[in-house]
Amino acid sequence: MAFITTPDGTDIFYKDWGTGQPIVFSHGWPLSSDDWDNQMLYFLSEGFRVIAHDRRGHGRSTQTSGGHDIDQYADDLAALTEHLDLRDAVHVGHSTGGGEVVRYLARHGEGRAAKAALISAIPPLMVQTAENPEGLPKSVFDDLQAQLAANRSVFYRNLAAGPFYNFDRPGAEPSEAIIANWWRQGMMGDALSQYDGIVAFSQTDFTDDLRTITIPTLVMHSVNDQIVPFVASGPKSAQLLVNGTLKTYADGFPHGMPTTHADVINADLLNFIKDSGVPGM
Repeated sequence: MAFITTPDGTDIFYKDWGTGQPIVFSHGWPLSSDDWDNQMLYFLSEGFRVIAHDRRGHGRSTQTSGGHDIDQYADDLAALTEHLDLRDAVHVGHSTGGGEVVRYLARHGEGRAAKAALISAIPPLMVQTAENPEGLPKSVFDDLQAQLAANRSVFYRNLAAGPFYNFDRPGAEPSEAIIANWWRQGMMGDALSQYDGIVAFSQTDFTDDLRTITIPTLVMHSVNDQIVPFVASGPKSAQLLVNGTLKTYADGFPHGMPTTHADVINADLLNFIKDSGVPGM
């Protein structure tokens, strides 16, 4: 297995397959790089070099007692891109990974990046404030932490079997394999990292970060997202970006649409990367 060691001594696990233009995938909370299996195999077959890492405290990376904030996540991503000397990279982030990508580009610059894609991503800000009335009340995130602390295994099972993939919607056909794989990934990480991660993904304001990003950025979000509400995220991020494009998904696409609707998401990402446009925008 491949690891890099960050300046604070944290070992970050990563996968690096193929050659060609690099695509770097940043995963969502509380998962791991395994959540990108479909995308990595697909884009590898399309001639790209594909890279994904496990965030600190998640997957196979070091279970640290600190550093569970967006700045540190971005610094770890920067350490990986520098270690691999990536150039002309496309950065793709899902959910919390989208925030990681945005903060990385704003904090470390766009010199190594060509494009970015934010899928069901947390920016600009998830929590409700006077300036962000469309956000979710802080009590929602406090409850997530309480459930995690009470019984992480049950909490993760219920989240995967319910709102993450919209398996709780009328007429839905839950996939036991998808639910079990989500639970497996979540339980690989440690409780403290994931507990603190809830604060990181819910309370970090990316408004100013988004305004600084100039590379072409595709914002992909579903109106049926039950985890990161569409009204508080996708349209706002696209508007704040200098060169942002919003792709809206309906028809039951969930927060975890890279898994449940991989064929559509992969095709739209490929069209964006190849400059051939994305249908329906």
